[in-house]
Amino acid sequence: MKVSPSLLSADFACLRPDIDMINNSEADYLHLDVMDGVFVPNISFGFPVMQAVARQCSRPLDVHLMIVNPDKWINQVRDLGAEIMNVHQEACPQLHSVVQRIHAAGMKAGVTINPATPVNTLVDIVEDVDLVLIMSVNPGFGGQKFIPHAVEKVRQLRNLIDSTGSKALIEVDGGVNLSTGAELAKAGADILVAGSFVFGAEDPAATIKKLKELK
Repeated sequence: MKVSPSLLSADFACLRPDIDMINNSEADYLHLDVMDGVFVPNISFGFPVMQAVARQCSRPLDVHLMIVNPDKWINQVRDLGAEIMNVHQEACPQLHSVVQRIHAAGMKAGVTINPATPVNTLVDIVEDVDLVLIMSVNPGFGGQKFIPHAVEKVRQLRNLIDSTGSKALIEVDGGVNLSTGAELAKAGADILVAGSFVFGAEDPAATIKKLKELK
């Protein structure tokens, strides 16, 4: 299992120790949740914060844009050195074009679906993306309770990926802990995003290690 700790749950009054923890842990990515207060009912952080984080973080950046018009920011995300740019299907009327432009910028393209968005809406895009992120909470705030139906959505997505020959990885974000993570792993998830469960732990690096051991 790959693990992408979410910066949203870090200590923003003192980020450097949390970034150092990520650098010294077994984390595969650092997940950056960008919120605009329009697409989701919260505002998180923007490019000045992400640029500072990118300079200090040695892990690949997994940038998740929970914003309207995410295609306007492709070049800025690229300039961060991000490995993955993840956009919401619901925010992109011209999704295929956005995915093409992300690839042209040299990044992996991820597509996210909200809890109420069916997996079958991905049929025409799943072969073109590198990653699909299933939200297992309603986007906008950390620390929410896991939505159990997300496990079935992971199973459905795994079947879709296998049947189409897509190489897309399955990422899940929201309410992830050792219990829900184990269910998601069995259903076919490849990457777990964990925020409060990691940064709120007594030993965050050990918690990341435990999540990585899930099968």
